[in-house]
Amino acid sequence: MSGHVTAPAAALADELPTWVTLLRAPNPGPMTLDGTNTWVLRAPTAESGVVIDPGPADEGHLARIAEHGPIGLILITHGHPDHTEGAARLSELLGGVHVLAVDPAHTVGGDPLTEPGEQFGGFGLDIRLLNTPGHTADSVCFLVEHGDERVVFTGDTILGRGTTVVAHPDGHLGDYLASLELLSAYRGIPALPGHGPALADCAAAADFYLAHRRARLDQVRAAVAAGAGTPADVVAVVYADVDRSLWWAAEWSVRAQLEYLGVGTGESAPGVSGLEHM
Repeated sequence: MSGHVTAPAAALADELPTWVTLLRAPNPGPMTLDGTNTWVLRAPTAESGVVIDPGPADEGHLARIAEHGPIGLILITHGHPDHTEGAARLSELLGGVHVLAVDPAHTVGGDPLTEPGEQFGGFGLDIRLLNTPGHTADSVCFLVEHGDERVVFTGDTILGRGTTVVAHPDGHLGDYLASLELLSAYRGIPALPGHGPALADCAAAADFYLAHRRARLDQVRAAVAAGAGTPADVVAVVYADVDRSLWWAAEWSVRAQLEYLGVGTGESAPGVSGLEHM
């Protein structure tokens, strides 16, 4: 049986590439782990850098990011507020730098991200968009190459610790499993997540997540067969090892699991406002 996962899904990375800086936002909590990871990318010879996930609208955090300027582009992995609330303000601080996201609501000064494999040049880096919906409908990752180094910025699709929720009804488990299959191709390439520490192997983490999700589906099937009639009933059985204060988040994943299995889910869950790990 699959228990609640709180440890990293793969070995931790020994170190970050020299052209990557982690600035962690001061918003730690049970749903954000140590806080939101803001990543600043700067190739040694480039005039300007790139920011991935500005984080919350915390003036001190945004000022720290701006100190790493000049910045030429801001990228968003998905639209949850703990990743995006500070984006428009950071763009302002940086003189109107474009913010690119899948959701037009989080896009500033440019076109939304739409094309899988889309590339962004001009920063001494090869940045490629990976379409990875599932955690949310707008979730993406970024494969970034510099010289012979490659990393994948995974947002909340893969976390540095624990596993992430499929945020039903916006998130979709079938999409999430397909996204994990895609990420399992990046063998031996570090995963730099939206929360928690960097992992040494994106594919190893994706493989672990896939096995965990399939085990959870088996548990949900068994719970329904045993008479669990509502998402809350399923949570009480399948997530019995999770602190009850987090059961509301577990219910989003259960609704996504029931939908995937073709079992009625009852009323839709409320919207998601941050990170959950289940």
